[in-house]
Parts: sequence; structure tokens; C-alpha cells
Amino acid sequence: MSFAQKLLSWYAENGRDLPWRNTKDPYIIWLSEIILQQTRVEQGMPYFYRFVEAFPTVEAFSRAEEEEVLRLWQGLGYYSRARNMHKAAKMVMELYGGEFPAAYDKVIKLSGVGEYTASAIASFSAGEKRAVLDGNVFRVLSRYLAIDVPINTTHGKKVFSEVAEEMMSAEQPGLYNQAIMDFGATVCKPRGPLCSSCIFRYECAALQQGVVSELPKKIKGKASRNRYFNYFIIENENGILMSQRPEGDVWANLFEFPLIETEQLLTQEELVETDAFKQHFGPSEVHQIGKTVKHVLSHQNIFANFYRIIKPVDLEQKKANWCYYNSENLDKLAKHKLIFTFIDKYMLN
Repeated sequence: MSFAQKLLSWYAENGRDLPWRNTKDPYIIWLSEIILQQTRVEQGMPYFYRFVEAFPTVEAFSRAEEEEVLRLWQGLGYYSRARNMHKAAKMVMELYGGEFPAAYDKVIKLSGVGEYTASAIASFSAGEKRAVLDGNVFRVLSRYLAIDVPINTTHGKKVFSEVAEEMMSAEQPGLYNQAIMDFGATVCKPRGPLCSSCIFRYECAALQQGVVSELPKKIKGKASRNRYFNYFIIENENGILMSQRPEGDVWANLFEFPLIETEQLLTQEELVETDAFKQHFGPSEVHQIGKTVKHVLSHQNIFANFYRIIKPVDLEQKKANWCYYNSENLDKLAKHKLIFTFIDKYMLN
């Protein structure tokens, strides 16, 4: 029995029953694939249902305001994915008359769709023989064949692309792609792989050589940069003061509390003595809420402190782009995870 046949047999008995696997609708499959990029199924599932309910068709998605899309997305991170989804929906209306394409050559033209996503949609919807390459597939193939070429290099991607095409099922490409991704997610896991009960335990080259934990190989990227954010909670009869983040930085256009970024972590006493604090908040009294929160992004570590401003001065004179929002309007704002997690923990109880 070949690798593909064995994998398909395993999948028939053990494959997860996920909602997007019960359809060949490329729009629904596209939603699931974008949402689940760099996201665990358990985390992504509620978002999938949320988007399907809000935008049952690509036409409905194309008509949405970007702020609504970002609000539904908040908590998933990598907000450029949501913006690209919105652009892609508009492109489907313009390029394909509102009919979401299933063919690889058409899907690949959409904003935010790369080779992996286009291959997934084409194989699941149209039965095209297109091998997918995501983290799960890299891991399964690198271990099964003991390939130690780094997966995040041009050469590595070429090697694995060729191997993936050779190993896949020509007769059932869509099922095969689902199977190998599921197998990587549930059996050949990054940590704690189930090698002792694995269907490939007698064939897996990495297991025979004792190098399972060392594969797949990956060249380390640049070191993460530390940033220090100091947020200020300011309320009055008009609501709570919020600020919209600028373009060209993390969380572009999302809403947060007024912020002072410093070059290092400061104590409250040091913070109130900075020129930025005096400029924006004058002699206001501050109380820290909670402890320093560390939030990890790709290539950035955010260290955030939250402070409540007591009896603030006339802040609207201090910074024109700050605006008060009442509780109803605050809920409609698209906020990044640091902010809505804080609100949920400290302001909704």
C-alpha cells in the first residue's frame, strides 16, 4: 500500500468532521482557509461561523465596510488577512461577476491568496491535482522521508513542492490534501507526536534515525524587537476616550486607548515625569490597572501597561484625533486583542 493509500485509509476512519469539509463551495472553503492560516482549528471555528453568518455570500462580503470586517476578525491577529479578504471579495465581483472561482489559475489572482490557499481551494472544490504545502504537510513529509533541507528557504520550498506532488493521490487530490493536513495536526504533531501508534512507524525515516524532534529544519529569522506601550483609560460623561492607530505600523487603523510609547519599561513615577505625559495629560493623577502584559507578535514583543487617568484636564485640546465613544459605539469599534482583552477583563465586570 502506497503512502497516499495508507493516508487515505487512515483519514476515512479518523478524519475530523469540520463544517467546510461538507461542501465544495469555493467561497466557503476560501473563508475557512484564510481564517485558519496561522490559527488552530479550535480557535478559528467560531470566527468561521461568525463570517458565514455575517456574509453568507461573496457579494454580501464585498458590500461590507472594512471596519465591520475588522471588528468580526478581532482576536485572530494578522489583520492584513482580513483586509485582503475584503479586497478579494470585491475582486470576485469585478473579475468573475460574483461567482467565486474554483480553478487554481483564477483563485491565485485574488488578493491575499498564495499558492497554498489556491491549491487547497482548487483541489477541494474542483478536484485539481494540486498538492498543498502548509506547516502540517512540511512536518509530515520531512519526518517520513527525513528531509533536513530548511523549509523556509527557496531551495527547501522547491524540494518539498516536488516531493508533495510525487506523494499525493492523483485520483483523490482533495481528500489526500485534507488527510495529510489532518494527520499532521493530530498525529505527527510539532510536540508530542504519536509515533508509537503512527501508521507509518515502521516506514518513517526520521523515527528510524531518531531525529523526529529535529524535523522539519528551519532557519531562524531575525530577533524580535521589544516595544513598550503605556495606555491611558480616560472616561467622562461622553464615554471613553479612544484613538485610531496609524497606517504603517502594527494594528493599522484599529482602535485602542490613548498611548504613549517609551523606549524602555518605565515605572509609574518615571512615566508621569516624561515630556509626553506632561504634554498630553498635564498634572493628572494616574492609577495603574493590573500588571505589565506581554503580547507577542511576529518579530515584535509588546510590553503594555494600563493606567486610569483621574480627573483629567481638557484632553480634547491636547490631541485632536482622540475621540470619546459611549458603550454602544465602543462595542462597534474594531479593536486589537490587547485592548478588547483588557476591556473584557477590567471594564465589563
